[in-house]
Amino acid sequence: MSRPTRTSLAVLSALTALALAAGCSSKGAPAGSDTGDPSVDDATERAGDAVRPAAGSPFWVDPASPAARQIERWEDEGRARDAALLRRIADRPIALWPAGDDPVPVIAKAVRAAGREHRTAVFVAYNIPHRDCGRHSAGGAEDSGAYLRWIDAFAGALGGSDALVVLEPDAVAHIVDGCTPGAYHAEREGLLAEAVDRLKERPRTKVYLDAGNPAWIADPRDLVAPLRRSGVGRADGFALNVSNFQTDATTKAYGLRLSAALGGKHFVVDTSRNGNGPLDGERGTAWCNPPGRALGTAPTTDTGEPALDAYLWIKRPGESDGQCRGGPAAGTWWPDYALDLARNTKA
Repeated sequence: MSRPTRTSLAVLSALTALALAAGCSSKGAPAGSDTGDPSVDDATERAGDAVRPAAGSPFWVDPASPAARQIERWEDEGRARDAALLRRIADRPIALWPAGDDPVPVIAKAVRAAGREHRTAVFVAYNIPHRDCGRHSAGGAEDSGAYLRWIDAFAGALGGSDALVVLEPDAVAHIVDGCTPGAYHAEREGLLAEAVDRLKERPRTKVYLDAGNPAWIADPRDLVAPLRRSGVGRADGFALNVSNFQTDATTKAYGLRLSAALGGKHFVVDTSRNGNGPLDGERGTAWCNPPGRALGTAPTTDTGEPALDAYLWIKRPGESDGQCRGGPAAGTWWPDYALDLARNTKA
């Protein structure tokens, strides 16, 4: 397929703006929700339900998240201690993964709620064709035309609101590791580049193109060329560790190497579940619902590193990676796993 036409760079320059490991390899893939997020319901519309984010975080907290609703159920059942522990998740800003069929309802409600609090909503665009190489989160848009229509709807729903978008977990790293067939590489890079351009038409949207994690693509220099062909130069930067468990120190060091190779591009890191680092001794399945993990650094822009723009909770803690270790389908809320993450966290 020929590469889609990009938005004029002259227009883009005038705008100011504001996982894991791979499926065909032994490292797995992120399992964000692709069914839409019912958490952003009418409760989100009520200003009185706002949750105060942690100090140092400009990001919006969804007051009707699965964790928040689970707290209500457990309190009704007399599980006050478990409910209190789960606030370690419910009281943090967590990315929303809008549905592949229609992203507009989730995005529109979230940006309205975030706007009332003068906060930034965080989203994941995860709908690239041939997604996840046929594993736990397989699927995505039917073809390139469907994908670009979806991205247009996604961008349109953002409007002029403050937003941050992590673009297509897995997509570039799957090109590098060979999981995505070579016949799709040029199409994918073209679609990612076009998605960057269309999202960056939103004047207050930041875009970070996913770049895998240190346990997946060992040499970050291998990512440079496909990231460039995928539009990273016009994005705000790249994202690391989405849905994975690599430590802050390991991921920051890797990110700084990749940043230098890309001429100083900035990056963000998913710290949602990396509090205890990765699971040792089970390389092939360490990415999928590993036991004994913990919540990581709370979302913040106070990172102490100029090139590292934010620590974010991109993977939604408590949502399954897939049907492994007794878990439900990828992206499904799993309260027992959420509670384990909270219990294991050094608060």
